[in-house]
Amino acid sequence: MASTLPLKTLAQVCRSLSTMLESGIEVRQVFKLAAKKTGNGRCRDAMVGIAEQIDAGNEVSTAMRAQGGAFPELMTDMVEMSEQTGALPEVLTHLAQHYENNLQLRRQFTSSIAWPLFQLVAAVLIIALLIVVIGMIGGDDKGPNLKSLLFGLSGVGGAIIWLTCTFGGAFLAWISYEVSLRLFAAKQILDPIWLRVPVLGNCLQSFAIARFSWAYYLTQQTGMTIDRSLMASLKATNNGAFQNAAPELIGRIHEGEDFSTAIAATGLFPEDYLHMVSVAETSGTVPETLYRLSPQFEDQARRSLKSLTTMLSGGIWLMVATFIVFFIFRFFMWYVGMINDAVRGV
Repeated sequence: MASTLPLKTLAQVCRSLSTMLESGIEVRQVFKLAAKKTGNGRCRDAMVGIAEQIDAGNEVSTAMRAQGGAFPELMTDMVEMSEQTGALPEVLTHLAQHYENNLQLRRQFTSSIAWPLFQLVAAVLIIALLIVVIGMIGGDDKGPNLKSLLFGLSGVGGAIIWLTCTFGGAFLAWISYEVSLRLFAAKQILDPIWLRVPVLGNCLQSFAIARFSWAYYLTQQTGMTIDRSLMASLKATNNGAFQNAAPELIGRIHEGEDFSTAIAATGLFPEDYLHMVSVAETSGTVPETLYRLSPQFEDQARRSLKSLTTMLSGGIWLMVATFIVFFIFRFFMWYVGMINDAVRGV
Protein backbone atom coordinates (compact mmCIF):
# COMPACT_ATOMS: atom_id res chain seq x y z
CA MET A 1 0.00 0.00 0.00
CA ALA A 2 1.48 3.32 -1.11
CA SER A 3 1.99 6.01 1.48
CA THR A 4 0.19 9.33 1.32
CA LEU A 5 1.83 12.60 0.32
CA PRO A 6 3.99 14.34 2.97
CA LEU A 7 2.20 16.58 5.45
CA LYS A 8 3.95 19.68 4.12
CA THR A 9 2.80 18.95 0.59
CA LEU A 10 -0.77 18.20 1.71
CA ALA A 11 -0.93 21.47 3.65
CA GLN A 12 0.40 23.49 0.71
CA VAL A 13 -1.96 21.81 -1.78
CA CYS A 14 -5.05 22.32 0.42
CA ARG A 15 -4.15 25.95 1.03
CA SER A 16 -3.48 26.62 -2.65
CA LEU A 17 -6.66 24.88 -3.85
CA SER A 18 -8.76 26.70 -1.27
CA THR A 19 -7.39 30.12 -2.24
CA MET A 20 -7.94 29.57 -5.97
CA LEU A 21 -11.46 28.19 -5.50
CA GLU A 22 -12.44 31.13 -3.29
CA SER A 23 -11.20 33.51 -5.99
CA GLY A 24 -13.68 31.98 -8.43
CA ILE A 25 -11.37 29.92 -10.64
CA GLU A 26 -13.13 26.96 -12.26
CA VAL A 27 -12.44 23.68 -10.46
CA ARG A 28 -10.76 21.78 -13.31
CA GLN A 29 -8.46 24.74 -13.97
CA VAL A 30 -7.60 24.90 -10.28
CA PHE A 31 -6.00 21.45 -10.33
CA LYS A 32 -4.08 22.19 -13.51
CA LEU A 33 -2.65 25.33 -11.89
CA ALA A 34 -1.89 23.42 -8.68
CA ALA A 35 0.11 20.87 -10.70
CA LYS A 36 2.37 23.65 -11.97
CA LYS A 37 2.87 25.16 -8.51
CA THR A 38 3.85 22.08 -6.51
CA GLY A 39 7.46 20.96 -6.25
CA ASN A 40 6.58 17.35 -5.37
CA GLY A 41 6.67 15.07 -8.41
CA ARG A 42 4.10 12.62 -7.12
CA CYS A 43 1.76 15.44 -6.16
CA ARG A 44 2.19 16.98 -9.59
CA ASP A 45 1.21 13.73 -11.27
CA ALA A 46 -1.78 13.41 -8.92
CA MET A 47 -2.98 16.94 -9.71
CA VAL A 48 -2.72 16.26 -13.45
CA GLY A 49 -4.57 12.97 -12.99
CA ILE A 50 -7.36 14.66 -11.04
CA ALA A 51 -7.73 17.36 -13.70
CA GLU A 52 -8.01 14.70 -16.42
CA GLN A 53 -10.64 12.79 -14.43
CA ILE A 54 -12.64 15.98 -13.86
CA ASP A 55 -12.49 16.66 -17.61
CA ALA A 56 -13.92 13.16 -18.09
CA GLY A 57 -16.88 14.06 -15.88
CA ASN A 58 -15.85 12.50 -12.54
CA GLU A 59 -16.27 14.09 -9.13
CA VAL A 60 -13.22 15.57 -7.37
CA SER A 61 -13.35 12.99 -4.55
CA THR A 62 -13.57 10.12 -7.06
CA ALA A 63 -10.61 11.51 -8.96
CA MET A 64 -8.60 11.85 -5.73
CA ARG A 65 -9.25 8.23 -4.74
CA ALA A 66 -7.95 7.12 -8.12
CA GLN A 67 -4.48 8.55 -7.44
CA GLY A 68 -2.94 5.47 -5.82
CA GLY A 69 -3.40 6.42 -2.16
CA ALA A 70 -1.71 9.82 -2.52
CA PHE A 71 -4.37 11.47 -0.38
CA PRO A 72 -5.44 10.45 3.16
CA GLU A 73 -8.86 8.86 3.58
CA LEU A 74 -9.97 11.69 5.86
CA MET A 75 -9.21 14.24 3.15
CA THR A 76 -11.09 12.37 0.41
CA ASP A 77 -14.08 11.83 2.72
CA MET A 78 -14.15 15.54 3.60
CA VAL A 79 -13.94 16.54 -0.05
CA GLU A 80 -16.76 14.16 -0.95
CA MET A 81 -19.03 15.60 1.72
CA SER A 82 -18.13 19.19 0.85
CA GLU A 83 -19.01 18.59 -2.81
CA GLN A 84 -22.55 17.78 -1.70
CA THR A 85 -22.83 20.90 0.48
CA GLY A 86 -20.93 23.35 -1.77
CA ALA A 87 -18.37 24.13 0.95
CA LEU A 88 -15.24 22.78 -0.74
CA PRO A 89 -13.09 25.94 -0.26
CA GLU A 90 -13.93 26.14 3.46
CA VAL A 91 -13.23 22.44 4.00
CA LEU A 92 -9.90 22.69 2.18
CA THR A 93 -8.98 25.63 4.42
CA HIS A 94 -9.73 23.54 7.53
CA LEU A 95 -7.73 20.65 6.10
CA ALA A 96 -4.79 22.96 5.41
CA GLN A 97 -4.87 24.13 9.02
CA HIS A 98 -5.09 20.52 10.20
CA TYR A 99 -2.05 19.39 8.20
CA GLU A 100 -0.09 22.51 9.08
CA ASN A 101 -0.77 21.85 12.75
CA ASN A 102 0.23 18.19 12.45
CA LEU A 103 3.43 19.26 10.68
CA GLN A 104 4.22 21.71 13.47
CA LEU A 105 3.62 19.04 16.12
CA ARG A 106 5.88 16.62 14.26
CA ARG A 107 8.64 19.21 14.08
CA GLN A 108 8.29 19.94 17.79
CA PHE A 109 8.51 16.24 18.57
CA THR A 110 11.57 15.84 16.34
CA SER A 111 13.33 18.80 17.95
CA SER A 112 12.41 17.57 21.43
CA ILE A 113 13.67 14.04 20.86
CA ALA A 114 16.82 15.04 18.95
CA TRP A 115 18.90 15.73 22.07
CA PRO A 116 18.02 12.46 23.89
CA LEU A 117 18.75 10.55 20.68
CA PHE A 118 22.11 12.29 20.40
CA GLN A 119 22.82 11.30 24.00
CA LEU A 120 21.91 7.69 23.27
CA VAL A 121 24.16 7.55 20.20
CA ALA A 122 26.96 9.17 22.20
CA ALA A 123 26.53 6.56 24.93
CA VAL A 124 26.84 3.73 22.42
CA LEU A 125 29.98 5.30 20.94
CA ILE A 126 31.51 5.82 24.40
CA ILE A 127 31.03 2.14 25.17
CA ALA A 128 32.62 1.25 21.82
CA LEU A 129 35.61 3.44 22.75
CA LEU A 130 35.92 1.70 26.12
CA ILE A 131 35.90 -1.67 24.36
CA VAL A 132 38.81 -0.51 22.17
CA VAL A 133 40.70 0.79 25.23
CA ILE A 134 40.25 -2.54 27.04
CA GLY A 135 41.74 -4.30 24.03
CA MET A 136 44.74 -1.99 24.18
CA ILE A 137 45.24 -2.51 27.93
CA GLY A 138 45.00 -6.28 27.78
CA GLY A 139 44.02 -8.65 30.56
CA ASP A 140 45.70 -9.72 33.77
CA ASP A 141 45.17 -13.16 35.27
CA LYS A 142 45.69 -11.81 38.79
CA GLY A 143 43.19 -8.97 38.50
CA PRO A 144 39.54 -8.88 37.58
CA ASN A 145 38.66 -9.70 34.00
CA LEU A 146 37.95 -6.32 32.45
CA LYS A 147 36.46 -7.93 29.35
CA SER A 148 33.58 -9.26 31.42
CA LEU A 149 32.51 -5.69 32.10
CA LEU A 150 31.72 -5.20 28.44
CA PHE A 151 30.10 -8.51 27.48
CA GLY A 152 33.45 -10.14 26.84
CA LEU A 153 34.25 -7.73 24.00
CA SER A 154 37.58 -6.01 23.54
CA GLY A 155 39.63 -4.34 20.84
CA VAL A 156 38.54 -2.96 17.49
CA GLY A 157 36.81 -6.21 16.55
CA GLY A 158 34.78 -6.14 19.74
CA ALA A 159 33.82 -2.51 19.12
CA ILE A 160 32.61 -3.40 15.62
CA ILE A 161 30.50 -6.24 17.04
CA TRP A 162 29.04 -3.88 19.66
CA LEU A 163 28.15 -1.19 17.09
CA THR A 164 26.68 -3.76 14.72
CA CYS A 165 24.49 -5.24 17.43
CA THR A 166 23.25 -1.90 18.77
CA PHE A 167 22.71 0.14 15.60
CA GLY A 168 21.86 -2.92 13.51
CA GLY A 169 19.45 -4.14 16.17
CA ALA A 170 17.75 -0.73 16.34
CA PHE A 171 17.41 -0.65 12.55
CA LEU A 172 15.91 -4.14 12.44
CA ALA A 173 13.49 -3.24 15.25
CA TRP A 174 12.34 -0.17 13.32
CA ILE A 175 11.90 -2.15 10.08
CA SER A 176 9.98 -4.87 11.94
CA TYR A 177 7.69 -2.26 13.52
CA GLU A 178 6.97 -0.59 10.16
CA VAL A 179 6.25 -3.95 8.52
CA SER A 180 3.98 -5.00 11.39
CA LEU A 181 2.04 -1.74 11.07
CA ARG A 182 1.32 -2.43 7.41
CA LEU A 183 0.74 -6.18 7.55
CA PHE A 184 -0.50 -7.07 11.03
CA ALA A 185 -2.30 -3.93 12.30
CA ALA A 186 0.20 -3.63 15.17
CA LYS A 187 -1.15 -0.21 16.22
CA GLN A 188 -4.41 -1.80 17.31
CA ILE A 189 -2.42 -4.07 19.63
CA LEU A 190 0.37 -1.79 20.84
CA ASP A 191 -1.37 1.58 21.23
CA PRO A 192 -3.68 0.40 24.07
CA ILE A 193 -0.50 -0.70 25.88
CA TRP A 194 1.29 2.62 25.31
CA LEU A 195 -1.69 4.49 26.74
CA ARG A 196 -1.09 2.78 30.09
CA VAL A 197 2.53 3.94 30.29
CA PRO A 198 2.94 6.96 32.64
CA VAL A 199 3.63 10.29 30.90
CA LEU A 200 3.77 8.64 27.46
CA GLY A 201 0.14 7.58 27.79
CA ASN A 202 -0.97 11.10 28.72
CA CYS A 203 0.87 12.51 25.73
CA LEU A 204 -0.64 10.04 23.25
CA GLN A 205 -4.12 10.41 24.74
CA SER A 206 -4.03 14.20 24.51
CA PHE A 207 -2.89 14.17 20.88
CA ALA A 208 -5.56 11.62 19.97
CA ILE A 209 -8.35 13.57 21.69
CA ALA A 210 -7.28 16.82 20.02
CA ARG A 211 -7.44 15.18 16.58
CA PHE A 212 -10.73 13.44 17.35
CA SER A 213 -12.32 16.71 18.46
CA TRP A 214 -11.17 18.59 15.36
CA ALA A 215 -12.21 15.83 12.96
CA TYR A 216 -15.64 15.38 14.57
CA TYR A 217 -16.35 19.09 14.25
CA LEU A 218 -15.31 19.16 10.60
CA THR A 219 -17.19 16.00 9.61
CA GLN A 220 -20.33 17.31 11.27
CA GLN A 221 -19.94 20.64 9.47
CA THR A 222 -19.91 18.83 6.12
CA GLY A 223 -23.13 17.00 6.96
CA MET A 224 -21.60 13.55 7.22
CA THR A 225 -23.75 10.86 8.85
CA ILE A 226 -22.96 10.07 12.49
CA ASP A 227 -21.55 6.63 11.61
CA ARG A 228 -19.12 7.95 9.02
CA SER A 229 -18.37 10.99 11.15
CA LEU A 230 -17.34 8.91 14.15
CA MET A 231 -15.41 6.42 12.04
CA ALA A 232 -13.49 9.19 10.27
CA SER A 233 -12.85 11.06 13.53
CA LEU A 234 -11.49 7.97 15.29
CA LYS A 235 -9.28 7.19 12.29
CA ALA A 236 -7.97 10.76 12.39
CA THR A 237 -6.55 10.12 15.88
CA ASN A 238 -3.97 7.78 14.30
CA ASN A 239 -4.21 5.77 17.52
CA GLY A 240 -5.12 2.09 17.48
CA ALA A 241 -6.85 2.19 20.85
CA PHE A 242 -9.30 4.85 19.65
CA GLN A 243 -9.82 3.10 16.31
CA ASN A 244 -10.62 -0.14 18.15
CA ALA A 245 -13.42 1.66 19.99
CA ALA A 246 -15.31 2.56 16.79
CA PRO A 247 -17.71 -0.44 16.66
CA GLU A 248 -18.67 -0.14 20.34
CA LEU A 249 -19.11 3.64 20.15
CA ILE A 250 -21.23 3.54 16.99
CA GLY A 251 -23.28 0.67 18.40
CA ARG A 252 -24.07 2.59 21.57
CA ILE A 253 -25.13 5.64 19.55
CA HIS A 254 -27.49 3.46 17.51
CA GLU A 255 -28.95 2.08 20.73
CA GLY A 256 -29.95 5.61 21.69
CA GLU A 257 -27.28 6.47 24.27
CA ASP A 258 -26.19 10.06 24.66
CA PHE A 259 -22.95 11.01 22.95
CA SER A 260 -21.20 11.74 26.26
CA THR A 261 -22.34 8.41 27.74
CA ALA A 262 -21.21 6.49 24.67
CA ILE A 263 -17.69 7.95 24.59
CA ALA A 264 -17.40 7.53 28.37
CA ALA A 265 -17.96 3.78 27.95
CA THR A 266 -14.79 3.52 25.86
CA GLY A 267 -12.65 4.52 28.84
CA LEU A 268 -10.43 6.63 26.56
CA PHE A 269 -11.60 10.13 27.48
CA PRO A 270 -10.78 12.01 30.71
CA GLU A 271 -13.49 13.03 33.14
CA ASP A 272 -13.24 16.78 32.50
CA TYR A 273 -13.65 16.21 28.75
CA LEU A 274 -16.74 14.05 29.32
CA HIS A 275 -18.26 16.69 31.61
CA MET A 276 -17.81 19.45 29.03
CA VAL A 277 -19.29 17.25 26.29
CA SER A 278 -22.27 16.47 28.52
CA VAL A 279 -22.90 20.17 29.10
CA ALA A 280 -22.59 20.86 25.36
CA GLU A 281 -25.19 18.19 24.60
CA THR A 282 -27.82 20.07 26.55
CA SER A 283 -27.34 23.09 24.28
CA GLY A 284 -26.80 21.13 21.07
CA THR A 285 -23.30 22.52 20.51
CA VAL A 286 -21.15 19.37 20.77
CA PRO A 287 -19.18 19.87 17.52
CA GLU A 288 -18.43 23.51 18.30
CA THR A 289 -17.40 22.65 21.87
CA LEU A 290 -15.05 19.91 20.68
CA TYR A 291 -13.52 22.30 18.16
CA ARG A 292 -12.77 24.76 20.98
CA LEU A 293 -11.34 21.99 23.15
CA SER A 294 -8.97 20.70 20.49
CA PRO A 295 -6.25 23.39 20.96
CA GLN A 296 -6.36 22.89 24.74
CA PHE A 297 -5.57 19.20 24.42
CA GLU A 298 -2.84 19.94 21.91
CA ASP A 299 -1.22 22.25 24.47
CA GLN A 300 -1.60 19.56 27.12
CA ALA A 301 0.03 17.04 24.76
CA ARG A 302 2.96 19.40 24.17
CA ARG A 303 3.51 19.72 27.92
CA SER A 304 3.41 15.95 28.31
CA LEU A 305 5.82 15.59 25.39
CA LYS A 306 8.23 18.00 27.04
CA SER A 307 8.07 16.03 30.30
CA LEU A 308 8.57 12.79 28.39
CA THR A 309 11.67 13.99 26.57
CA THR A 310 13.10 15.42 29.82
CA MET A 311 12.65 12.06 31.56
CA LEU A 312 14.11 10.22 28.57
CA SER A 313 17.12 12.51 28.47
CA GLY A 314 17.73 12.13 32.19
CA GLY A 315 17.32 8.38 32.04
CA ILE A 316 19.85 8.03 29.23
CA TRP A 317 22.43 10.17 31.01
CA LEU A 318 21.87 8.29 34.27
CA MET A 319 22.43 4.99 32.49
CA VAL A 320 25.63 6.23 30.84
CA ALA A 321 26.94 7.84 34.03
CA THR A 322 26.24 4.69 36.07
CA PHE A 323 28.08 2.52 33.61
CA ILE A 324 31.09 4.84 33.39
CA VAL A 325 31.35 5.21 37.18
CA PHE A 326 31.07 1.45 37.62
CA PHE A 327 33.76 0.83 35.01
CA ILE A 328 36.09 3.44 36.50
CA PHE A 329 35.65 1.94 39.96
CA ARG A 330 36.41 -1.57 38.72
CA PHE A 331 39.41 -0.32 36.76
CA PHE A 332 40.67 1.53 39.82
CA MET A 333 40.38 -1.59 41.96
CA TRP A 334 42.22 -3.59 39.29
CA TYR A 335 44.97 -0.98 39.20
CA VAL A 336 45.26 -0.90 43.02
CA GLY A 337 45.52 -4.70 43.00
CA MET A 338 48.41 -4.48 40.55
CA ILE A 339 50.25 -2.01 42.79
CA ASN A 340 49.71 -4.19 45.88
CA ASP A 341 51.04 -7.22 44.02
CA ALA A 342 54.08 -5.26 42.93
CA VAL A 343 54.75 -4.10 46.51
CA ARG A 344 54.53 -7.67 47.82
CA GLY A 345 56.96 -8.78 45.16
CA VAL A 346 59.50 -6.23 46.34
